Amino acid sequence: MDHDKFETLSEAVNAYTKAGFTDSFRTAENSIKSSYSKNDYQAKDLKIIKSFRFDGMTNPADESEVFAIEANDGTKGTLVMTHSSSHNHDVEFIRDIPRKK
Repeated sequence: MDHDKFETLSEAVNAYTKAGFTDSFRTAENSIKSSYSKNDYQAKDLKIIKSFRFDGMTNPADESEVFAIEANDGTKGTLVMTHSSSHNHDVEFIRDIPRKK
């Protein structure tokens, strides 16, 4: 994963899952929720380990980003965010999640 070059979103998610990011996260109101454990996390409880952005080659609405995230309780998973005008992600909240240095 040190030289991430993915052709598709599913390829990226599969690679991160194989690397141990087995949970799936989704944005909720002022938090991120784990799909499996149902735990809610605040930005301070999370760290973005890796991310990969897919640019829409012909349509900017096709842009998306996948994040490999680790929670302070050891939960590791992915969050997929689309950059279309109709997305329902709390972009500011995601920006508040610290990144691995």
